[in-house]
Amino acid sequence: MMAERGLSIAHTTIMRWVRHYAPELERRWDRFEHPTVASWRVDETYVKIHRDGANLYRAVDRAGNTVDLRLSPRRDVAAAKTFFRKAIKGQGSSLRTVTLDGYAALHQSLPD
Repeated sequence: MMAERGLSIAHTTIMRWVRHYAPELERRWDRFEHPTVASWRVDETYVKIHRDGANLYRAVDRAGNTVDLRLSPRRDVAAAKTFFRKAIKGQGSSLRTVTLDGYAALHQSLPD
């Protein structure tokens, strides 16, 4: 790349620049690295664990990282409300957007 511009620079010079400027670039990048969890996708599904059935409530963020999950023996509005209450409390951030499937109890249990 430097030769295209008519410059003759040794590879050791480039390595010294990398060692000198990499910490500064890393420090500046850290501000933008943390994903926001203001947008969740929530789903509820039935799973079998050791012959017993349970309902798995799971929320993931935009990047696909699991925000929270909960196993519940019940599949009703109270279980969904408990899931949302604990998930929001655990994150400590404002929730702006929630994408849900067609399960009515999830829609009824959304916080205001």
